[in-house]
Amino acid sequence: MNTVLITGTSSGYGRETALHFHARGWNVIATMRTPRPDVLPESDRLRVLELDVTRPESITAAFEAAGPIDALVNNAGVPSMGVFEGISMAEVREVFTTNTFGVMATTQAVLPQFRERGSGVVVNVTSSVVLGHMPLTSVYKASKMAVEGFTSSLALELAPFGVRAKTVEPGACLTTNFGSKLPHGAPLEELVPEPYAAFVKKTMAEFMGQDVFTKESDVAETVWRAVHDTTGQLRFPAGPDAVRLDQAK
Repeated sequence: MNTVLITGTSSGYGRETALHFHARGWNVIATMRTPRPDVLPESDRLRVLELDVTRPESITAAFEAAGPIDALVNNAGVPSMGVFEGISMAEVREVFTTNTFGVMATTQAVLPQFRERGSGVVVNVTSSVVLGHMPLTSVYKASKMAVEGFTSSLALELAPFGVRAKTVEPGACLTTNFGSKLPHGAPLEELVPEPYAAFVKKTMAEFMGQDVFTKESDVAETVWRAVHDTTGQLRFPAGPDAVRLDQAK
């Protein structure tokens, strides 16, 4: 029976992906920075472990407790929205520490077992912001574009060992708590320098006026497809808006 370790499973895409794999017979290691076993069903095929991807000792402890796995899904991440002029460098570092360096750290932790066994897959969840030109996402997009580049090179390095690396690019989902996790913890409107206020208001209205959005199930199904893909495909847009952006490139 296969085992997947998924980061950031307390809500949103991560939680739905854990449920998706569990429903299809996999063993699931569901990791969270602050474990909340109540958000997932009790099962002898599902374990909740503490994992903070920004702390090396937490990564080591989690992978030791997890034991051998067949797939790693790097889903944990933090958002960032706003005009770049109004974003502090402290926030920039926080976003990259989780979204980019955290992905690299967990990936590096699992590679020895994958390489030695000659099998395994790493799926890095990025975002549809990498597919188009989107304002108010400069720092977030930069952190996710870095993961896209990292994964594309990583896939080439791992191929001789029978190990695969993929990215899943979710579109915008209005039912996750993405916005509530902004590092600065304040409403976007309060952090925008006044000269940008009209631009931000117009941009947010256009965003909320989209006719298609992504559901958590879209992402879970796409991660499942990426984990099982053996065609060499690297990137997997997830959700109708992400697919639309990808096709428009």
